Amino acid sequence: MRAPQTREAILPLLAETFREHGYEGASLSAISRRTGLGKGSLYHFFPGGKEEMAACVLTEIETWFEVRMFRPLREDPDPATALRAMLAETDVYFRSGRRVCLVGAFALSTTRDAFASRIDAYFAAWRDAVAAALARAGMAEARARDLAEETVTSIQGALVTASALQDPGVFGRTLARLATRLEAALAESAAHA
Repeated sequence: MRAPQTREAILPLLAETFREHGYEGASLSAISRRTGLGKGSLYHFFPGGKEEMAACVLTEIETWFEVRMFRPLREDPDPATALRAMLAETDVYFRSGRRVCLVGAFALSTTRDAFASRIDAYFAAWRDAVAAALARAGMAEARARDLAEETVTSIQGALVTASALQDPGVFGRTLARLATRLEAALAESAAHA
């Protein structure tokens, strides 16, 4: 494998290293093996060391979710389409339940303290974007917020359960149930409008 030559090319490799080993377990040796870069090169790209690496990975994740999911949920003129797209993007991003949520993993580890505000913001942004789509579709604000929270909680719980059981099908089945539940809630809101 040829070593990546830019920070941008290194970030996906760092993310997978953190997913595989956790923040604490991702030693510079493990990062070096995954990236093909020596410690000196890693510090050249990330002078702040492992904490800067993790912060850059979180920025990459935040940007992806903002562009691909949160903004469409908040702005798409057809909220039902945006919600369906969110579930499809979720499935692709988490590789149909075969990839853990790195932000969720950081939230459950001692790393949480170092990145608490960013972790909180990620989950709140997801919940709030889903709630915004539901509210734009005519759902009462309190109901939209409850269903949005349930949606994000179900997705994250399904990722953990799929990993624990080594059954990625858990994730796909959960997304299918969420799609049905969201469609029914939207239809119910439309009927009461």
